[in-house]
Amino acid sequence: MNSRDASRLPPEGVDPAWLPVEAFRPLGERRTLIRGSGPLVETVHGEVAWACGVFGGEVVRDGSDDAGYDLVLDVVADAEWGDEGFTYGREGGRTTVTASGQRGLLYGLFQVVRLGGTAFRGDRPREEHRPAVALRMLDHWDNVDVHPVMGQVERGYAGGSLFWRDGRARGELERVRAYGRLLAACGINAVCVNNVNVHASEARLLTDRLGEVADLASALRPYGVRTHLSVTFAAPVVLGGLPTADPLDEAVRQWWSGAAARVYAAIPDFGGFVVKADSEGQPGPFTYGRSHADGANMLASVLAPHGGTVHWRAFVYDHRQDWRDRSTDRARAAYDHFAPLDAEFADNAVLQVKHGPMDFQVREPVSPVFGAMPRTRLAVEVQATQEYTGQQRHVCWLGPMWSEVLRFRPAGEGGLAVGELAGGGLVAVSNVGDDPYWTGHPLAQANLYTFGRLAWQPSADPLRVLDEWIALTFPSAPERLTEGLRSLLRGSWRTYEKYTAPLGVGFMVQPGHHYGPSVDGYEYSPWGTYHFADRDGIGVDRSTATGTGYAAQYAAPWAGVYESPATCPDELLLFFHHVPYTHVLHSGKTVIQHIYDTRFEGVEEVEEARRVWASLADLVGAERHARVAERYEEQVRGAREWRDQINSYFLRKSGVPDARGRTIW
Repeated sequence: MNSRDASRLPPEGVDPAWLPVEAFRPLGERRTLIRGSGPLVETVHGEVAWACGVFGGEVVRDGSDDAGYDLVLDVVADAEWGDEGFTYGREGGRTTVTASGQRGLLYGLFQVVRLGGTAFRGDRPREEHRPAVALRMLDHWDNVDVHPVMGQVERGYAGGSLFWRDGRARGELERVRAYGRLLAACGINAVCVNNVNVHASEARLLTDRLGEVADLASALRPYGVRTHLSVTFAAPVVLGGLPTADPLDEAVRQWWSGAAARVYAAIPDFGGFVVKADSEGQPGPFTYGRSHADGANMLASVLAPHGGTVHWRAFVYDHRQDWRDRSTDRARAAYDHFAPLDAEFADNAVLQVKHGPMDFQVREPVSPVFGAMPRTRLAVEVQATQEYTGQQRHVCWLGPMWSEVLRFRPAGEGGLAVGELAGGGLVAVSNVGDDPYWTGHPLAQANLYTFGRLAWQPSADPLRVLDEWIALTFPSAPERLTEGLRSLLRGSWRTYEKYTAPLGVGFMVQPGHHYGPSVDGYEYSPWGTYHFADRDGIGVDRSTATGTGYAAQYAAPWAGVYESPATCPDELLLFFHHVPYTHVLHSGKTVIQHIYDTRFEGVEEVEEARRVWASLADLVGAERHARVAERYEEQVRGAREWRDQINSYFLRKSGVPDARGRTIW
């Protein structure tokens, strides 16, 4: 069998990412028995048969005797591990994966692939694996038409869309299927295939262009990935010709009910709708004097008979602020809008909340919404596409950031972690495009893989997940390559933080495209993203005593911790407080010296990373090495630009020189 079987691997010229052929050698060299029936069991059989065809093993279906097999993959109908759970163990020279559903068998197979040769050595007590979070989804901000400002993919840094090109479906379903395979292998089970900002062409995916969505669903289905669709709240008006989209109007509800029925007739396993409403110009229930719960519940009611879910985004704020008005605080918005609505959302309505209160910055506190709505299904939304973290031109592995969020306990040490409160799922804005490396920067693949694994187990050690990604992507890598990749990625988030916006203040980016530094780029804009630097100090006063009161949106102990500069963590100080440049941090440095030192340190660390990558040239394919080397050149240039602009700005603003006498322009 050809090792580049079109049903298994991406098209020629497309990187296999964390599923290279060599990763299947330990499986493909052995004798495997598969029991069970159904379409996903057929996918499992196809995977094993392909691997055996490449490496000389054998696969048998539905044998009654386990003897003589190295691996047994078995669906047991009466097991209690849920549709996606499985057990794994090894005894007496035989590895066994047992699942209670087809999806579990698929995930169990990829667990064997992850383990590689160790899956077939020694004995291993039976382990139970099941996802902690039922829904693990990617939101693609892909446009059907090329948007005049945002392009084919909004905030996309890896080329065009996998699904759409110049107003039409691409039709390249072989690659979409390969994408579904990659997602299943890291635990992702849902994809929303169009932008949350729904324009005219995207709106029609719900009606006369539904067949194009059904084609994508068919390509993703063999790997257990359900398809979701972003819809415009105004669909009854723009598509149905109704005079209103009022969620309490019976004609509106009937229109949506008919639309949902047609979707499920075409896509029986359709996941549901994603909605951005009353946000950044998108229509919503406020137009009709209704609440977000009214809007979400109407859509939930028409999806419920089909088993669907509405994901209602909580990214709602005033984007027409007056920068002189320090009482209006964008950070407060999600809590102020939604916390009073706790318990008012339907069971199949999920409130999708960004992990921080602002907009995917390199450092933010965890959103207080996660501790404020115990009777609402909440989903955590993160951004794998690196809008504010280097746009896949800079290495910035986000696993440690996401892990900090998911382990944060809004009620303190005795309470549940955010990952445990995320009953509605984990969602990431996708970082994938039609680039041959999927994510533009080959090392940015680690972010997508890490999201999937943390969504499966939010408490997982991100460094262990990173090691998994390295081992899969570079099978049989020598220790020098493994250690080199670890050193490049482990601290890359904090390195990026060092040379960009300091101490949680955020933004300081070029307006519009958000790449590169502009300290005052948004300072006098209506978007509410201010740092309030003046000659005396910097930061936003969000205390209860003298500021916007945002700190009080947290429960104890965090409200008290964030209220005072004396107790606020250094890394969030400027998010919560306006302090003098001479304020002494817990580290012992002044704010201004911290700014100077970390900018220089960040550049030095990127320069060292570039050197490390150059030293690995003999261990990595030439094309991959050249792509990453080119990105490192840009990262070094960009880091120096950030260093010089930030340091120069604050030297001039504060008048305080660098204590170490380094050149600041």
